[in-house]
Amino acid sequence: MILKKLIVGPFASNCYVVGSESTKQGMIIDPGANTKGILKNVEGLGLAIRSIVLTHGHPDHIGALKGVKEATGAEVAIHADDARFLRRFSLSTLYNLSSPPPPDRLLKDGDIINVGDLRFTVLHTPGHSPGGICLLGYGVVFSGDTLFNAGIGRTDFPTGSYSQLMTSIRTKLMSLPDNTVVYPGHGSDTTIGAERRHNPFLRG
Repeated sequence: MILKKLIVGPFASNCYVVGSESTKQGMIIDPGANTKGILKNVEGLGLAIRSIVLTHGHPDHIGALKGVKEATGAEVAIHADDARFLRRFSLSTLYNLSSPPPPDRLLKDGDIINVGDLRFTVLHTPGHSPGGICLLGYGVVFSGDTLFNAGIGRTDFPTGSYSQLMTSIRTKLMSLPDNTVVYPGHGSDTTIGAERRHNPFLRG
């Protein structure tokens, strides 16, 4: 599996480029900003992007969506409960972002994202946002703003819920093997085991 992490935008959001070694097909997870930089990395990896997957619809994770979509023609996928963020642009105008394209695919829990010969499972993990998701496959989970290294996503937004987020983390993520690598929406990588032992929100 090809995996490249990019740190983009004023909020240091993590954007991931994932691809198949054999087919050279790929996906982009959370193109938050810096369209040119993302596309330059895609070109350097020699990938044909087929999917753009959004872990949620907050502005710091979709800022480069329009440009990346236009350049690649890839399918835009987001959970149905966050699709409104791509239609109702009130938050994004605060960040001077161009209007994002509408989704091509509405995701639900258990859906499969195919990337060439790779398959990733959608885990619906609401709490940070109603349609927050994680992507699981090949010993890694892309956790968006659900779970961070020694932290969790914010829940003080109007559509956030602390209790819902903690339920999502405990039922969907803490059930994974300890050696599962966590690639979050912000900050450094971690593992499920490390978070189980040391994350102050999860200890006890």
